[in-house]
Amino acid sequence: MLDNNEILELNDEFYEHYKIIVDPGQSLMRLDIFLTQKIENISRTKIQNAAMSGCILVNDVPKKSNYKVKPGDIIRVMLPHPPIPIEVLPEKIDLSLLYEDEDIIIINKPAGMVVHPGYNNYTGTMLNGLLYYFQNILKTDQFPLLLHRIDKNTSGLLVVAKNEYAQQIISKQFFEHSVKRIYITVVWGNVENDTGEIIGYLSRDKKDRRLMSLSKNANIGKYSHTNYRVIERYGFATLIECKLYTGRTHQIRAHMKAIGHPIFNDEDYGGNKIVYSGYGSNYKQFILNSFKICSRQALHAKTLGFIHPMTNQEIVFDSELPDDITKLINLFNNYKSTYNLG
Repeated sequence: MLDNNEILELNDEFYEHYKIIVDPGQSLMRLDIFLTQKIENISRTKIQNAAMSGCILVNDVPKKSNYKVKPGDIIRVMLPHPPIPIEVLPEKIDLSLLYEDEDIIIINKPAGMVVHPGYNNYTGTMLNGLLYYFQNILKTDQFPLLLHRIDKNTSGLLVVAKNEYAQQIISKQFFEHSVKRIYITVVWGNVENDTGEIIGYLSRDKKDRRLMSLSKNANIGKYSHTNYRVIERYGFATLIECKLYTGRTHQIRAHMKAIGHPIFNDEDYGGNKIVYSGYGSNYKQFILNSFKICSRQALHAKTLGFIHPMTNQEIVFDSELPDDITKLINLFNNYKSTYNLG
């Protein structure tokens, strides 16, 4: 159960699925019974699991299933995946499955695939593919059990729960920031230090609401924390490893831009512009060719680790870098050797 000091952070990382203002004439009733009457096609067990993990707020305070609902109470059901506003249909989509057992499935998402349906992406998503994959195994009301997401043009590992218990246990780990998440990325410029830490508050950019901006003002943003380590230097660019301590929208992309090193070919954050020069006579053409080889932001969620909901043992999954980023790294290494850069 979460305490009151954790409410703000929960609201930052979870999504409001239902908001109910209790009628003035409502008699006292257990919270779980009340919600099963108010929300269509939801089981009492699902409500009880959500309450147990601190995801049902009454007047902004987490409440247990046996809480007695009173007139005027404001009840909010907060879950770790965005509500899907449309019907999601099964689609036969190739999914790269790294691991599967009775409780979880690990997917290595390719760049270009959207995790769940949303604006302008109603079909062809990872969730559509999962529904097809599980259509004869899991009950319809068990989905979606998404626990986190990565951007459309970011590749890498995602964990999906196959039952409510697994969802509850792993969601709590995401909330507590205990999930191990390591990304590999290529950024512009020669990053000054071999290791570094980026801490600040992310909020919607005032000029473009699609993007995130980093500031030191806690009143206008959500706390975010990334550590990075240099793997290879190319002079004009740097290969780095990023470890996430929080999982905010566009976190690594916004963080790297904030310190002057946007991710290579990240169109939204300025990484598709040639901002460095003086690295050989054919440098400009070389970069233009590099954009074609890696035609999206060079960011991959490589490692994912957490405590398994049934064994209570830590499991860690690692993925190979996708071909486009591997080719980009090889190209940069060759260029570095040719011109003695780094």
